[in-house]
Amino acid sequence: MSQSPSIVIIGTGFSGLGMGIKLKEAGYDDFVILEQSDDVGGTWHENHYPGCACDVQSALYSFSFEQNPNWSRMFAQQHEIKAYLKHCAEKYGLTQHIRLNTHVAGARYNEKANSWTVETCDAPALWNYMQTKGVKPGDTLNRKDKDLPAFATLKAQIVVSGMGGLSTAAYPDIKGIETFTGKSFHSQDWDHQYDLKGKRVAVIGTGASAIQFVPEVAKDAAQLDLYQRTPPWIMPKPDREISALEKAMFRRVPATLNALRNAIYWGLEARVLGFVLNPRVLKIGELQAQRHIRSQIKDPILRKKVTPDFHFGCKRVLISNNYYPALDQSHVDVLTNGIREVRGNVIVDSNGVEREVDCIIYGTGFKAQDPIPHGMIFGRGGKDLLDAWKEGAEAYKGTTIAGYPNFFMLMGPNTGLGHSSMVYMIESQVQYVLDAIKQMKQEGWDSVEVKPDVQSRYNASLQAKLGDSVWQTGCKSWYVNENGRNTTLWPGFTWQFRQQTRHFDAAQYSCSPEHAAVGEAQPATA
Repeated sequence: MSQSPSIVIIGTGFSGLGMGIKLKEAGYDDFVILEQSDDVGGTWHENHYPGCACDVQSALYSFSFEQNPNWSRMFAQQHEIKAYLKHCAEKYGLTQHIRLNTHVAGARYNEKANSWTVETCDAPALWNYMQTKGVKPGDTLNRKDKDLPAFATLKAQIVVSGMGGLSTAAYPDIKGIETFTGKSFHSQDWDHQYDLKGKRVAVIGTGASAIQFVPEVAKDAAQLDLYQRTPPWIMPKPDREISALEKAMFRRVPATLNALRNAIYWGLEARVLGFVLNPRVLKIGELQAQRHIRSQIKDPILRKKVTPDFHFGCKRVLISNNYYPALDQSHVDVLTNGIREVRGNVIVDSNGVEREVDCIIYGTGFKAQDPIPHGMIFGRGGKDLLDAWKEGAEAYKGTTIAGYPNFFMLMGPNTGLGHSSMVYMIESQVQYVLDAIKQMKQEGWDSVEVKPDVQSRYNASLQAKLGDSVWQTGCKSWYVNENGRNTTLWPGFTWQFRQQTRHFDAAQYSCSPEHAAVGEAQPATA
């Protein structure tokens, strides 16, 4: 292994930038960060719909080593978070390592060389090609097509995926939807050039994004039809502006900002008691959410429509102060009969009722169960990662996968949270990966690969803990796959995950050359 290992990082969100910053701090300079968009920020660059904001307090939704005393609100909006990430990239010298507009078409492990071959191409050119040819994301490209943009390859010993679990937009499977004659777009691809004023707008979906943009759409639309399959539990949002005096205090006495961050952290950690240890505790939250509905909606019929019939916490609990008032307006209809088909500019519900619309906005979220697209990551024997995940995505400590040496995932399987900041989890994983890279250098290992039995025991233990959680109480959510397996959430306190990832446990891995391995493998549990 060279003095400065060759590393490819995919993505410039919190994960990719956090990994790059810590690599530079540790003295590693031979790495590149690939980003398919035209700017850094990850999901906070891609998602820019009206009302887009974080649902975790700003003081905690930031790097611990780069706390921001200048947040304007308790819950930061998209433009501020993106600006913060851009600031981090520039301050820590990452811009020279970042290649924008670079689409990663795939990565394949070379067993003889113990290295990865990463294939890339110009992202804007590929996007234009796909639009011209009518190719959809996920479709297999015809490599013999002379109009296809040229692909380039680069070699790397280590690949770190910072793509995130909520990065691939999900669309509903509705008969005739492709024949819709009006305007349509997903919340992730918001068309700000399209004027919604005076338009008849249909919003499909009531997930976290829709909760934020529906009130903004309702301000302009002449008619808003909200197609709701399952209503979410929504709590009041304790948001407010941060005063100039508070910001001045945070700048002059950084310990005060750190104290606020710690107070928020431990307050959020307490929620685990209800989510995992004793779901009956969540009845208190359910009563508060019901009171929120009664206080904001006058119409008893509408109240009934937006009141969930599943356990509080089984699906993602959302926060908003303006969603319910937006629904309780004369030009907004909440429709719960489902959609049978689309014909021209008409949406037909399951009862045959037809409604004309000018625009459809998809608030249908992301493919959380497929965090990495099919045909992108190939490990030992050329095996596609999605083929290895037959029962659903899984990894060891959400970071490494048997059969995929020198491949690390940030925000991988079962690292998601229903109660706190993902940035905390990302920093924990970054430390784990960084320690792995340091040990590879120190011990002279060309590759590290988690042992299959270690990964299996870890995930068996993890799933056992999830079995008693509120997320397994029967509702259908993106947390759980079609096999009933929760592949997304971490079943415990975040500090427990940090303890697990504080050091790279080489004894749980096959390290090459084998003579350099240390210790004996111990039972692995979550």
